[in-house]
Amino acid sequence: MKPRIIVCGLGPTGYKILRLLRQQGAEVVGVNDTPISGDGSDVIIGDMRSAATLVAAGIREAQTIVLASSEDGQNLAALMQARVLNPRIRIVNRLFNTSLGDRLDNTLPDHITMSVAALAAPIFAFSAMGNAAIGQLRLFNQTWPIHEEYITDNHPWVGRKLSDLWDDRDRMLIYYLPIDERIDLVTAVMRGMRLQPGDRLIVGTKPGVRQAKRSLTQRLAKLPTALKYLRQHSQALLLSTLLLLVTISIGTLTYLTSILQTSPIDALYFAVSLITGAGDNLIAVEHLPDHLKLFTVFVMLVGAAVIGLSYALLNDFILGTRFDRFWEVARIPQKGHFIVCGLGGVGVQIVNHLYHCGHEVVVIEQDPNCRFLTTVRAMKVPVIQGDASLPATLKAANFEQAEGILAVTSNDTANLEIALNAKGLNSRVATIVRYQDPEFAHMAQRVFEFEAVLSPAELVAPAFAAAALGGRILGNGMTADSLWVALATVITPGHPFCSRRVQDVAMEVDCVPMYVVTRCQTVHGWDLLNVCLSAGDVLYLTMPAGQLQLLWRTVPSQFMTSA
Repeated sequence: MKPRIIVCGLGPTGYKILRLLRQQGAEVVGVNDTPISGDGSDVIIGDMRSAATLVAAGIREAQTIVLASSEDGQNLAALMQARVLNPRIRIVNRLFNTSLGDRLDNTLPDHITMSVAALAAPIFAFSAMGNAAIGQLRLFNQTWPIHEEYITDNHPWVGRKLSDLWDDRDRMLIYYLPIDERIDLVTAVMRGMRLQPGDRLIVGTKPGVRQAKRSLTQRLAKLPTALKYLRQHSQALLLSTLLLLVTISIGTLTYLTSILQTSPIDALYFAVSLITGAGDNLIAVEHLPDHLKLFTVFVMLVGAAVIGLSYALLNDFILGTRFDRFWEVARIPQKGHFIVCGLGGVGVQIVNHLYHCGHEVVVIEQDPNCRFLTTVRAMKVPVIQGDASLPATLKAANFEQAEGILAVTSNDTANLEIALNAKGLNSRVATIVRYQDPEFAHMAQRVFEFEAVLSPAELVAPAFAAAALGGRILGNGMTADSLWVALATVITPGHPFCSRRVQDVAMEVDCVPMYVVTRCQTVHGWDLLNVCLSAGDVLYLTMPAGQLQLLWRTVPSQFMTSA
């Protein structure tokens, strides 16, 4: 039976989810507060938080509801309303606040929190690192990039046996689409088939973690840049200090030449005492000539003003932001780093991903009150506050020696301007652009020839659709309009795969086993195909999203007889 799914909030992400679910053959109904131009079929117009709207969408009979609004408050209100109307419904909830989402996952049964930023950020990062990823896969506590290998006449894998690629621990074969016939990957591996031009192979690659280079030599190399910043932003302090020294010198020389019996040290001491306001009886001022008395009054007034100004500037420099920025400038890498422009939800996730992969990162953020500034500074990532569209700001981040730049602000126009300016400064630096509308994203990449123009809505919609179809999804991707998913399934006594050999299951239901975790070991490669699944085992596999219902069905009689 086709799953009945409700998708609430048909913005760019929600509408893409709705279309993908329709494409995979699911029985799906959309809910939106305004009509959608050109799409009136199976869309209920109304407030997603309203009981009447959800009832009209079939909430009482639905198996899953996807809350895809961009507003966390709306999704939370719809969550409570849906659970009141149907306590057993499965909920896929889009939340920006991932910490709240984790609490909801641990509190509510059949509740899955998904974040657009967390799902899209790794693909932006992979693109910046030169990997044209179409998806991601969460395995062994790492995020693996997934990409499509289209076999051409000149491809290095043309003519190679699939079995040669199967046993590589640093590579996961996800899916296989041969040009000539419809055949599953495991059958093709067992037959010793070779890749030929026109074949498509979906591959997950183990991510490499670069050891961050923070030697003393590299740190000293950054010192001139920091000193240059210090010189530019401490001119007022230096000027006030110079004025103070000049005032002290004039006073010392005046008292020294006017009062011959006074030593140079005494004259200096008397001048500093007057300027700082401490006062002193070393020299009897009442016995001095009138012109020296007037000069003393002048020195005291000027000294008080200069001292006050110097203290104010010194406090601002040390206790304010100048000194902190000096250390941030001192940490800006000289070359081989990535520049992230825009520290929103997607931006901070990209920074986090690149940082934990061992890459050096510089952030450019215009808003001094950005909520994520503290987060990235805690990772010792330097932040430049300024407009990333200005060449001077990019040069301050050593853009021309950077590995790549990611323009990921929430403003599409600003991202385009940043990317074009970056290309003008150095076209060899990889430029990754965020663009909200998927159609315009493809056009922008063709017109401006950026390395990648990515739409978060397009990147994450398959993950939401896959989660709506069932299971805790580890990864997903689209190939030739077919949505496939990677997931872990626990083998229970009533599971359709229980007591069956992995190879037989894979060949029958067109799934690709990646590895299996038993009570005592983890099995990969050729040994995996010969494992007989038992209750308690966890099988990690990929399969077409439209066949996920095979995992939840009751055990067929032919499975029982063959076991």
